[in-house]
Amino acid sequence: METVGGDERGTTERVLTLLGLLQQRQVWTGPELADQLGVTPRTVRRDVERLRALGYPVHAIQGVGGGYQLGPGQDLPPLLLDDEEAIATAVSLLASAGGAVAGAGDAALRALTKLDRVLPTRLRHEVRALSGAVESFGGGRTPVDPDVLMTLARACRDEVEAGFDYPSGGEVRRRRVEPYRLVASDRRWYLLAYDLDRDDWRSFRVDRMTGVSARTWRFRPRAMPDAAAYVQESVASRVYPHQARFLVHAPAGTVRAQIPASAAVVRERAGDRCEVLSGGGSLDFVLMHVLLLGHDFEVLDPPELTSRCRVLAEKLLSAGSGSAAQESARRRS
Repeated sequence: METVGGDERGTTERVLTLLGLLQQRQVWTGPELADQLGVTPRTVRRDVERLRALGYPVHAIQGVGGGYQLGPGQDLPPLLLDDEEAIATAVSLLASAGGAVAGAGDAALRALTKLDRVLPTRLRHEVRALSGAVESFGGGRTPVDPDVLMTLARACRDEVEAGFDYPSGGEVRRRRVEPYRLVASDRRWYLLAYDLDRDDWRSFRVDRMTGVSARTWRFRPRAMPDAAAYVQESVASRVYPHQARFLVHAPAGTVRAQIPASAAVVRERAGDRCEVLSGGGSLDFVLMHVLLLGHDFEVLDPPELTSRCRVLAEKLLSAGSGSAAQESARRRS
């Protein structure tokens, strides 16, 4: 990628413009390109050779109606990106890495790594801020302010404290944190951080933050929990007043396909079984969701949920018996 200063930078920008023109329509004549670029036809020929040397198959068509044409190639040539295109590409890859495009996460992260290696110094840190501070456990999510994401990503990268206003208990309070990772769930962006005022790890929804800023005060990194697992458990259970654990008699992959990543944590267990951790406004609500999965299961925690299973089972049996009695009476009549 050519991104140096002076005449070379001017040449690179002109070649980028030439490539863009060739992609806009099928055929350009030499004079037309020269007029568009503000150079001589001879310079156009040199720039075409530069594109060919980089692997772009630019064909020269002779005769009336001829000119230059960008054709398909056998190999993928190197990309030429200006500053804005490089950052936009990184943001798009970041969205895929976060799960917005099914199955694209690993490829997107590899592409981000390659992009980072060839970017000039002035842009490399921007991309590292995006790729190095993001983890994921799900798919497409609610959009957030990209400037806020960038500010938090830089703070994660540079290991500096961050501050933001955040709603809690019906009021908005200023939070002062050590930011560690941005985590993309199947619905939203979260920040895993160490809350300095509460002296504990916390996860924060990025879309709820306002007044986000990064300080210059650096912190010594602490031993961090698994970011994606911590945030997923927070989203699926810890934010609710009631939590429950179940042993489900089905493979983890099967159960994960039935439950959104933000609704429950599914852990593999031996013998084609799995552990499901979830939360809700009531234990009955959580219990019914697991029941509707259609698999045999056992209650692991809390102990009082076992008695609720019996109560609900009796209600279901009673409801079924009532229906059977009504049907029998209807037939007799």
